[in-house]
Amino acid sequence: MGGRVVIPDTQVVYSMSATHPPVASAEPGDTVVFSTQDCFSNQVRAEDDLERVSWETVNPATGPLEVRGSRPGDTLIVEILDIEVADRGLMVTLPGMGALAHLLKRQTVRFFPIREGAVIFNDRVRVPLEPMVGVIGTAPGEGEVPCGTPGSHGGNLDTRTIGVGSRVYLPVYVPGALLVLGDLHAAMGDGEVVICGVEVPGRVTVKVDLVRGRTLPSPVVETAEAWMTVASAEDLDRAVALALDHMVTFLRERLPLGLEEIGLLLSCAGHTQVSQVVDPLKTARMLIPKRMLDGYGVSF
Repeated sequence: MGGRVVIPDTQVVYSMSATHPPVASAEPGDTVVFSTQDCFSNQVRAEDDLERVSWETVNPATGPLEVRGSRPGDTLIVEILDIEVADRGLMVTLPGMGALAHLLKRQTVRFFPIREGAVIFNDRVRVPLEPMVGVIGTAPGEGEVPCGTPGSHGGNLDTRTIGVGSRVYLPVYVPGALLVLGDLHAAMGDGEVVICGVEVPGRVTVKVDLVRGRTLPSPVVETAEAWMTVASAEDLDRAVALALDHMVTFLRERLPLGLEEIGLLLSCAGHTQVSQVVDPLKTARMLIPKRMLDGYGVSF
């Protein structure tokens, strides 16, 4: 039986890098609890607090966690077992930021109660509570990447399917992997069009494991219903192209089908989806329902 590791929300970083020393260690198979701050480092408690936010300390991620025995060329598996969020969430609009920057010219701060399985948007709208992890990733092989930027290592993927029950497969670039996690949302729409979901602090319980000697070009997400390849790039067209290429590679390694057949399958049964369009790099995902692959018994 695996052990249990708890990392408090005081142990945060604002970038992903091999130079950050691990704050905790786990063995493959262990359960780890990450306590997380919200994307504003819990600095916004009232509407006028946004004026005093230190932008150098946004998008904190808890960690890094060393996964013992992981080596470059391995794949880290992070299974999301549970997500607990606070009873109040936060959203903002900021002039000049987000996909609606051409329309939204006023700074706003809104707080939303969270109760009875919903975000109380207003007297008439209840948004279903669907907690997800915005930032999850390993240390890149070179350099330092801000937690607010996505990439092949993971990072600020803002992919709403990374929720309870999902598995996230991440490339390992450095010994120990150095996993970090944070930026929880109580709810978020695909696109995250005004730069935020319903931002909340919370606790994420995960199980970590390894696939040795199998590498990935970018993260893969598995849910009960689907496989997804996730990719980020300077523009959405390129992100979509990368996610599609990575899905073709994923399927070619697992199906006895030719390239043309895989293309036909993806064109009639695959789904191109947008994760976010507001980060320094845009993120897209290519999804194939598992039911389409039942005849082949596909696994990672």
